Amino acid sequence: MRIRTRKFLGTIALLVLVVVWSLLGMTVAQTPWLAASGFYQAIFYVVAGLGWVLPAMPIVSWMAKPDA
Repeated sequence: MRIRTRKFLGTIALLVLVVVWSLLGMTVAQTPWLAASGFYQAIFYVVAGLGWVLPAMPIVSWMAKPDA
């Protein structure tokens, strides 16, 4: 697969990942047990804010591979 195709598919995959991650984050943020505690909210927002990077790293490294 050519690098242009990988970058196109990777960009679409990253956009889908960010949209799904943010929708799940908004859903979890509205739960009563999380809304009641400021400490849990702080932990949640740090994890939710940085957590999308772990699944995005393999996609970005796949996109950056040189052509064969």
